[in-house]
Amino acid sequence: MTAMQTEQFQAVTSFAVADTFGIDAPKGFSVKGYADPHHVSIPTRNDTYVFRKDKLREALAFLEYPLNTGLYISGHKGTGKTSLITEVCARLNWPVQQITCTSRTEMTDLVGYHAMMSTTPGAPPEMQFQYGPLALAMKEGHVLVLNEIDMMEPAELTGLNDILEGRPLVIAQNAGEVIYPHPGFRIVATANSMGNGDDTGQYAGIAMQNMAAMDRYRFMTVDYPSKEVEADILAKVAPELGEAIHDAMIDVANEVREVFKGEQTLSVDTEFGTEKVAMSEPLSTRKMVLWAQLAVQFRSSINADGERNALSYALQMAHLRRLNDHECEAILQLCNAIFPEWHD
Repeated sequence: MTAMQTEQFQAVTSFAVADTFGIDAPKGFSVKGYADPHHVSIPTRNDTYVFRKDKLREALAFLEYPLNTGLYISGHKGTGKTSLITEVCARLNWPVQQITCTSRTEMTDLVGYHAMMSTTPGAPPEMQFQYGPLALAMKEGHVLVLNEIDMMEPAELTGLNDILEGRPLVIAQNAGEVIYPHPGFRIVATANSMGNGDDTGQYAGIAMQNMAAMDRYRFMTVDYPSKEVEADILAKVAPELGEAIHDAMIDVANEVREVFKGEQTLSVDTEFGTEKVAMSEPLSTRKMVLWAQLAVQFRSSINADGERNALSYALQMAHLRRLNDHECEAILQLCNAIFPEWHD
């Protein structure tokens, strides 16, 4: 931010990066955020979240110096695109406005609309303008997160072009109200593509975006975390399982992800011989955390010598039941090969 912007940026304070995000960073290295931790739109903090240093660096650089751009984060489902931003904002007390885009999302959904509202309980309703997430973020200095932005119609997104360049929002339907962007206003988009459409066939409904609109973003890619990061996550959420089981769970998840991305194949033994299996769903970090948490929950309720049964049962609930029979069998055979012992 410029010195003038910093003066306008209400209730600013500095946060030491190393202490705030739990990473190794130079002493004295800090970033700006809001001093008030009580705003209703500040995301809920997940204390088990583990930051990846390279991705954190890019996110903080954008929040500190947006340079009249938005941040476009692309990656497969479950890689942590949205959580990266919300966890950063949770620690910087930076309020967030979120919307998940669809093919029917329009600029009016972002800007706002008129509705019949009562000013006090019991009072007769009156027609009032309700600000949408874009207008609120611009007025109050919030981060606007547009999830699944590549599902939105390209023509609608061009309405953000002038705003990304720092120009005011003019709300024609509210008597021409002009909202100048607050110095703390940011736009972050998440998507499964880079705006060029989906050439994998894995994400239905993705639209190729307008080249002029994409020219207003800086880009970040997010893949699944490294084994070391996921081991840290599992150690925080399910320490009872132990390091050996954590490592085996991560190895299973990584194998499934590689097959999902088409980077390797997985075979399953059937009564007709060995068949190659494609994966319609990755085993994301979010799903793996649920698998671990359910396994801990079920360990005490399943027969005392059935720890592996608890793992298998938890995996069924967390992931396998939405897959076809061949996918399930392939993953169970993979578990048999990777875990020291496995009873499905």
